[in-house]
This record gives sequence, structure tokens and C-alpha cells, in this order.
Amino acid sequence: MAFNGNSGNGAPSEYITLISSDDFEFTVLREAALISKTISRTLSNPMMEARTGVCHFPEIRGVVLEKVVEYFHYWYKHRDQLDVPDMPIPVELCLELLMAADYLGMDSKPASRDAF
Repeated sequence: MAFNGNSGNGAPSEYITLISSDDFEFTVLREAALISKTISRTLSNPMMEARTGVCHFPEIRGVVLEKVVEYFHYWYKHRDQLDVPDMPIPVELCLELLMAADYLGMDSKPASRDAF
């Protein structure tokens, strides 16, 4: 079951839910997921996703979205560090991860964490 997009007091929830093409659900820290330009734009407009905090990605498989979510948290954990170790990426997912990154608008990192 997906989390509600609002925290009860009208403010956005601290977490959002991403759903893959094969119906896997991932609960993600909102601030970490906002590195994606696509997710950021989706959650900042008056569409249903902004109200519910749930984003469906019918073009991204669960195994790929799982790695994207892992990257969101990896980026968030290391966002203020200069020398960040590489995150391991399975070779067999490279092409799909590139396509997902392009779709999600993750072609460049934000200038600062305060950009959101």
C-alpha cells in the first residue's frame, strides 16, 4: 500500500512511493528522490501524483527502479562529500539504467542540495 502524499497537516509527506512497470513499490525519502528532474516536476504540479505522493513508471522494470532508488539514497547520504566512492552497478542493467536516468532527468547533478 502506498503512503499518502500529505502528512495530515497539508504539508507534503517526507516519503513518496514509486511504482515500477511490474508493480513493485518503493518508498523513498522525498528529498532524495527530488534529484530527479522528472519526479521533482511531477510532485510540484497539481496532478494526482503531487496529491498522493505516488508516481507510476510503466516504462521502468522493478529491478531497474530498485537500483535508481538505491542511487537516490546513495546520493542523499553522500551529498555533502567531495570524495565519494563509486556505487556498484550490475553490467547487465547498464543500458536500462542509462535509459531510466535519461527519462528521469538525471543527466546532471544539482548545483547544491538547497536547489530543491
